[in-house]
Amino acid sequence: MTPSGRQTCRMSPVSRRRRAKKSRKSARWSASAATPALRAECDCPSCSAGFDPRQLIDDLTSDEGLNESADPLQAEVMAATLLSIGELVGEPFEEALIGGLIPDFEAKATTGALAMLLAIASVSDDRMAKAASVAADRLIAAGLAQPSWAAELDEPLTVGDCWRFVDPRRTASMLVCSFHRAGRSHAMVMSVNHLDCGAADTVQLADTDQLPAVIKLIRASGEDFEIRQMALDPAEFRWQVESALDARAVHDSGPSLFRAGAAAADDDESLSYPAMALLLRARMRALPAPDRTKAQHGNGDDQLIQPAAMELLTRLAGAGRGPLGALPSADARGRTAVGAMLPAKRRKSEGPVPVYQLKVALRGAKPPIWRRLEVPADTSLARLHEIIQVAFDWYDCHLHVFETPYGEFGAADAELGHRPAASVTLEQVAPGAGSKIRYTYDFGDDWQHDIQVEKVLDRNAAASYPRCTGGRRAAPPEDCGGVWGYADLERILADPDHPEHDDMLQWLGLDDATDFDPDAFDAAAVTKALSSGAR
Repeated sequence: MTPSGRQTCRMSPVSRRRRAKKSRKSARWSASAATPALRAECDCPSCSAGFDPRQLIDDLTSDEGLNESADPLQAEVMAATLLSIGELVGEPFEEALIGGLIPDFEAKATTGALAMLLAIASVSDDRMAKAASVAADRLIAAGLAQPSWAAELDEPLTVGDCWRFVDPRRTASMLVCSFHRAGRSHAMVMSVNHLDCGAADTVQLADTDQLPAVIKLIRASGEDFEIRQMALDPAEFRWQVESALDARAVHDSGPSLFRAGAAAADDDESLSYPAMALLLRARMRALPAPDRTKAQHGNGDDQLIQPAAMELLTRLAGAGRGPLGALPSADARGRTAVGAMLPAKRRKSEGPVPVYQLKVALRGAKPPIWRRLEVPADTSLARLHEIIQVAFDWYDCHLHVFETPYGEFGAADAELGHRPAASVTLEQVAPGAGSKIRYTYDFGDDWQHDIQVEKVLDRNAAASYPRCTGGRRAAPPEDCGGVWGYADLERILADPDHPEHDDMLQWLGLDDATDFDPDAFDAAAVTKALSSGAR
């Protein structure tokens, strides 16, 4: 826990039993091993090739289907399936829905069209929900009969038990929650891949009477290790779910991590991921808002909009309709630029290099853990990585990445979309005071650091850089399982009767828990440790 020395990374007692090599590229423990097929295979148009969009609208708004459904959940799933197409293109789809599809549904004036509007209003958010709701209200006012389940959608949705199941190797987890409305209940199960930036892997529906079997399968999937189960309050559960969904959304939109046919159901999913993710987001809006900052995940240099999805939406909205006319232009691969061009490096003729005063804060840490560092503005991101490693007493055993407005930089990796960190300077990606970037270390434990340029200073000829001028609290031990794992570690050390208390002391190399001081910090010691790399 001191910055004075470097050592080989050590895994905690529970982690080292069977810890897989960390990578963003594959999961080690997923829902496919823990959950059965819970619903029939999806046959939505997003999951099959070759169909007539107008025929789709006719089918969705017929007086059969949704209107005959006795369960509003089935209607919500169908609406989510249609809306999930829009996850591939973002705002242009919202405009197409509001300006094209919703008016089409209302113009049909059938009970099936009304059912579709009610379902869309239930699972969508903000403008789309309002537009669908207003259109539905007009049809109801005109005397159109509502489906038998419509009144149930007006009933409050309440949350039951919220659980998080964690692989002690910290490679994956599963989030399970039950929901209740108008005498009906269902559950949603999401697997999270912590080797993939904590991104959602699968999302499935389950009947509540299936939950005991599902939980039994989850707990039995640990093979030679024990899956840990913990209850979460609804606000924390929402934060966990939305963080995982957001990370997956970024990955699905990236050029190298884009999952071909993202709207199609994965082999081990009983319904398409995009539709289930959209339905899960709708459920999260019924839960209390988290009291901590929403997790962020940086975008890469560019973003993919699948050409097939663009063509589909254009056809759905109708030729010549306005909303899709403003779609951003894309190249032959469907690539649409969203990142800014990286500024040129500083030239010698521009004068002395200023010094940046940085605040580097460990995201999610409570109480806060941070360092104040002074580094030359032309420090490369590769060098900044080394500085942060020393400042936080990390051991540089794992992958890392800087997420910036100009792309992601780390160890060059075409598949991950990372450009070499040695080729870009801090000043290029953070041009001045107030600029912010993010640094993530260890894609399993997911130590995220928010970096902000607090001040731009003149260089002090008497000072050596980099140096540490302030901070708070010791950094967590390497490989302790991320912010959540560190919280568990502190709790275990504070409880001498905890069954893992002695194991954790042995892992930390301590004789007594009083030797563990999470509040310890010494800026001078950090500066001394950095001195070997001063320039």
